[in-house]
Amino acid sequence: MLATLTLFLGLPLALATEPRNCTPLVPVTFDNTTIPQILGQWFYIAGASKYPPHVEEMRAVTFEAFSFFPGSHEDELNITEIIRMNETCVVRNSSKVQVFQQNSTLKHVDDNNVTSVARLIQSDKDLLILNHINIDFPNLSLSARTPNVSKEHMEEFQAHLHCLGFTEEEVFYTSTEHACPLPGGEDSADPQLG
Repeated sequence: MLATLTLFLGLPLALATEPRNCTPLVPVTFDNTTIPQILGQWFYIAGASKYPPHVEEMRAVTFEAFSFFPGSHEDELNITEIIRMNETCVVRNSSKVQVFQQNSTLKHVDDNNVTSVARLIQSDKDLLILNHINIDFPNLSLSARTPNVSKEHMEEFQAHLHCLGFTEEEVFYTSTEHACPLPGGEDSADPQLG
C-alpha cells in the first residue's frame, strides 16, 4: 500500500554522507497477531520513491491519515483515507488491503486496481514502515500512530532510506499544519479512526 505523503514535518532530513552499516530490510512474518496490531488509525509521515508516478503523488499530498479495519473476509482490510492533495481534503472509502500471510505481503487495491504491493518492515509497534515491492524502483514509506514521530524513529527511517540510496531531496514529508479534519474530531472514539 502506498500511503501518500509529502511536505515538511519541520524535522530536517540529515542523511549522513559517510557510509553506514546497511542491513537488509527485514519484513515482518505474518501470523495471527500481526493484523490485529495494525488495525486502527495511522498518520502518513514520509516517503521516498524512484518511481515517477509515485513521486508526483508524493509531491501533491501534504497530509494523510488512514485507518485499517476488518473487511468482509479474514484476509482483507478496509481502509478509510483522509488526504489533503494540494489544497483539497478528500475522503476515500473505496480501498482495500488484501493480506497474504504465506509471503507476508499486503496488496492495496483501489477501485479493483492494484496500486501497490508492500512488505511491512520490522520496527516499533507504533510505526508502519512499508517497502513497496511491485515496481522495480526503490520505494519506502513511514506511517505512525501519531502525527509526529520521535527523533530515534525518524533516524531509523532515514537510515533505511540512506541504505536504499535516497538523498534528502527525494524524501517527501507531510505536515500537521496541513491536516484535514478527522470525522468526530481528533479524539474520536470511532473505531475506524481512533
